[in-house]
Amino acid sequence: MPFLGILFFEPLQKIRIVNPMKIAVLISGSGSNLQALIDYQSHAHYEIALVISNRPQAYGLVRAQNANIPTLVLDHTTYADRLTFDKALMAALDDAKIEGVILAGFMRILTPEFTQHFLGRMLNIHPSLLPKYPGLHTHQRALEAKDSQHGVSIHFVTPELDGGPVILQSVIQIADNDTPETLQDKIHQEEYKIYPLVTDWLAQGKIQLVDNQALFNQKVLSAPLVFQHLE
Repeated sequence: MPFLGILFFEPLQKIRIVNPMKIAVLISGSGSNLQALIDYQSHAHYEIALVISNRPQAYGLVRAQNANIPTLVLDHTTYADRLTFDKALMAALDDAKIEGVILAGFMRILTPEFTQHFLGRMLNIHPSLLPKYPGLHTHQRALEAKDSQHGVSIHFVTPELDGGPVILQSVIQIADNDTPETLQDKIHQEEYKIYPLVTDWLAQGKIQLVDNQALFNQKVLSAPLVFQHLE
């Protein structure tokens, strides 16, 4: 049989999404969830077009710059009041033609004017199984209540603080020897799994906010989806 030579195959190329959703990630600190979003971006339906921080020294700005993502600092301490800051933030996002806003450790309470402007296009991540423990110190509160489970929630942002419809939760078991610090570490690992996923759902149009209800694949969620139960 004659020698037919050796076949060489080109490596598979990453699928390039046509017209990905342009999102902005708002941060105030280290940007670890931002990094998870960056790492997921190569096969996602979103493109991180802008990272904005209200704190000039936030390490998340370095993460964005290392990934060649444009950054902007809007130092809230230089604005007269909350509404003035939010109007400047809104203008920056609109100027960049941002389609989706992702809050990733953005330590600001947003005004109703801002949340209404991006209603249905803005997500937040919260370290508890909402509606349990809105606000701060969620790990300590879960331990003090002697809960057996804890977790993290991703929800649409509405004018009510941590009160928007929840889309997806990830649940962890609380061990007898857990502390607020160990729970925080466990929760962070869950955050890095689910925030890019839900952001991609937003970009694909899989999730929507209609009449203050979360829809997944055009169906109203009577309860949040649970990451551990996804097929």
